[in-house]
Amino acid sequence: MASPRDDDNLGGLLDDLVAASKIPAKRRQTAVKHTVEKTIPVLYDRGALPGELARLVDLLTLRNHLDQASLASLVRNLYPVRKVDDEAILRIIGALGHGQLKPSLPLQGLLLRWLVMVYHLLENTAILSKTYGVLFNLLDTAAIRPQLCHLLALITRRRHVRPFRIQAILGLSRQTGSDPALIGLLRVFKNYYPEIIVGEATRGRAAAFKHPDLQWRERLDEIRQQHVERRDDGGARNGFAVNHALARQMKGAKISLIPAAHTQHAQEDSITLEEVDNPDFFVENLEKLELPTQLVAILADPLLQKLLLLRPDAQGYSRISNWLTACLGDVANGDADPSFLLDLVDVIHDYAVSTKTLPPLLMTFFRDFLETWNGRDKRETVLDALTFAPLMDFEEFHQQLLQPLEQALLDNTATSQLALLNFYTLLLRRWVVSMEAAGDLDSLPADSIPNLVNNVNKLALTLTQTSPSSLTHLAILDFYESCATIFSKPPILQRIEITIPPALVVYTMHFGTSLVVLSRLCGILASYKRAWEAVMAPPAARPLTRYEREQINTFNGFLMDLCNCLWRGHAFSTTEPNAQGCRVPPTLVPALDEYLRGVDSELALASAFGLSHSPVLCLQAIAYVRELEDAEIGGLRVRHAGPVTQSSLTQLANRGGLQISWQEYRAGVLKYLESKGFNGVPELMYNTMKNLMKGR
Repeated sequence: MASPRDDDNLGGLLDDLVAASKIPAKRRQTAVKHTVEKTIPVLYDRGALPGELARLVDLLTLRNHLDQASLASLVRNLYPVRKVDDEAILRIIGALGHGQLKPSLPLQGLLLRWLVMVYHLLENTAILSKTYGVLFNLLDTAAIRPQLCHLLALITRRRHVRPFRIQAILGLSRQTGSDPALIGLLRVFKNYYPEIIVGEATRGRAAAFKHPDLQWRERLDEIRQQHVERRDDGGARNGFAVNHALARQMKGAKISLIPAAHTQHAQEDSITLEEVDNPDFFVENLEKLELPTQLVAILADPLLQKLLLLRPDAQGYSRISNWLTACLGDVANGDADPSFLLDLVDVIHDYAVSTKTLPPLLMTFFRDFLETWNGRDKRETVLDALTFAPLMDFEEFHQQLLQPLEQALLDNTATSQLALLNFYTLLLRRWVVSMEAAGDLDSLPADSIPNLVNNVNKLALTLTQTSPSSLTHLAILDFYESCATIFSKPPILQRIEITIPPALVVYTMHFGTSLVVLSRLCGILASYKRAWEAVMAPPAARPLTRYEREQINTFNGFLMDLCNCLWRGHAFSTTEPNAQGCRVPPTLVPALDEYLRGVDSELALASAFGLSHSPVLCLQAIAYVRELEDAEIGGLRVRHAGPVTQSSLTQLANRGGLQISWQEYRAGVLKYLESKGFNGVPELMYNTMKNLMKGR
């Protein structure tokens, strides 16, 4: 079992101890003392997980060649971080008593003392009751009698008190001169049968049976608390128990942010939330559970969240809303530090992540909070919490939340714009998840999704100008990739409009400097094309909205222009149907062509962005040719110098070089791109060019 921290390596230390325990001290190559010295601090620092505890118990209960001092140190530092299972208990009970294979009596005493100290952590306390007879019969062993009496005092119940046991204790007490431990156990027996055990028998000094080591218990509690906090940070909390750790976690804060769930003025017949510790009890008493005094604890307590989810309470939600409003008012009036709200946002964020929702009362809180927020403090936390906003009418959502958010966040920098774009991307993904999970799509405001896309289109246009970098382009493509995912889902596609990216965004990315950007852009456009076809193809065809009819010609222009550039060698042409010449002014094209021919007389503008000459594709194209040339078994007289053209391939074959046709070369480059993980360009070509569709 892996350790919580990489530097523990407790498993390796235990391996060394087990190996050393099988070899007599005189025959060992290294002293075991150093291994023990490394193991003790690890156990003291973070305790033993169940698997590690089992190995240590085996080491302590089986007779071996480790010295008694080392074994005693291990027992004294045996801190279990979780419940102690039955197997460990039975192994210790089985190791008690006399025998050559048993541990030494001092070590048995330490093991019994350890059982007393971890009694509250036993997974099943009934297991000790089942071994009561075995433990009682060991009382004649003086070396372990004090620890045995203490353990028996803990587990003794009325059914264990029998006349023969009373006689046995009385007899031992007389033989030992009124042993305090025995008298203490006898007094426990007397609590059940005072009429049988007379006062004379229990007179004298008796053991008080106090905790053997309070400092050890304090350290155990610290280790277990640290383990719970690490587990809470890395995963889910126990959802069927009150979050008692909350108050301890906030102990150092100047202001106690969220009160713990606590029920005051509970009656004798009340069932409070604090009593719940398992799902069965929670379900059985769901209708009887009393709400805690401070309902705002719902923000940090998973059990209270479940209770109000399954048993909504309008008055309770009103109390929570009033509490949050009061917090905002205190900060506005200067009665509380503004940092208090930021700490409160942390708690609300955890609540949103836990419940995957942002209820109306928290939406109202954020609306007021954004009016005072500077847009910088805890930006990631605020934005991530707001992505859990429910799918709602866009106009209302924009007015209540998005507009104040943009006003607070945007500061005329690309960083703030990118943060807003990432927020919209995650919000869109979560809206789609909520639509997929909904039973009735018609009841949802599906129009909010195309409205959100149109809103982000403006932001994307701005970003392509303020931050024209590949990282910005990839962030923009993240959003449109999420859009394409939506349009690939037929049930949703039937209810929302297809909304395409702005033309300037598409063409700017197409003429960028990143192959990854070009590949992802082409893949997104191919997904959009399939969505258009799904909408218009029977039997699932639906009438296009007026807005979609306006967009479809623009989208067809994207496809024609990219195919003209990448495949057909007609870059910036406007003669074909739907071609828009990449929105480059027609008067500028001759000037660009003239400039390019002045740089390279053999290169025309129309083919400058094809597979062979494109700045982002030319390396992959010539790499494909080199791969073919290297694979030629008979060898070649000449190699292609690149870039490849239709005429250069003919000349190359005539001179004893690679023999491949122009069509084979281009189809091979597409397959080569696929093999390298750049699927977008091939996907768009296969979905757009008719001759490639047939060949595929």
